[in-house]
Amino acid sequence: MPIPEDVTGDEIDKDVRQELLSLPKTLADDVARNLVMVARLLDEDPEGAYGYSRVALRLASRVAAVREAAGFAAYASQKYGEALAEFRAAKRMTGNIDLWPVMADCERGLGRPEKALDMAGAPEVHKLDKAGQVEMRLVAAGARRDMEQLDAAIVTLQSPELAANSVQPWTARLRYAYADALLAAGRESEAREWFAKAVEADRDGSTDASDRLAELDGVEFVDVITDDETDGDDETDGGDSSSEEGDSSEEEKD
Repeated sequence: MPIPEDVTGDEIDKDVRQELLSLPKTLADDVARNLVMVARLLDEDPEGAYGYSRVALRLASRVAAVREAAGFAAYASQKYGEALAEFRAAKRMTGNIDLWPVMADCERGLGRPEKALDMAGAPEVHKLDKAGQVEMRLVAAGARRDMEQLDAAIVTLQSPELAANSVQPWTARLRYAYADALLAAGRESEAREWFAKAVEADRDGSTDASDRLAELDGVEFVDVITDDETDGDDETDGGDSSSEEGDSSEEEKD
């Protein structure tokens, strides 16, 4: 797969670069550049990221960082079986349990929420840092919802991290998940309160909490078409009947 010329491979994390030192330099550079592309595309083009991850995997399957990157690319592409296999391989290579929550979420993706709950109660969870434990709690709550156990999902999310006033990287997502579970259980006033709290904590727009809050408050967002724009559309479309109907409906809304 083609890689833009501006991608050198030096952009990768220094720890990953250290892992690649076990490879011949030219090969290490090729793998690094593919890993950079995985990171670049993971959010906006998961399938593209997956393609680059497969190249890196073909070149250096014995490097744990490559297996982990391949796992996240497969996970983002909803290829949960592949993702789980890659995460397990990376865990075997490093002994690191940081991937435990996302491995459990893969079990959910494969339609095995019971297995995800088993993992949530495993000893490995106690070895996770605070962020990892919160992530595991989110996965466990999701598994409860998969099993239509809404009350249990709500209880699962109730924790010191949820009640804390300080804002941490996970705070917005935790509050959002709690609000969403409350709403699903028909507890609308409480859900509104927690969506509002999620908005307060969501400094980088990682959730759509503000939209959900507006929806609960009955706010509707309507595209406003000016008269000039309407006239221009009529001229361009040559009086297309569907456009005329759309314009008239907008005028009625206004």
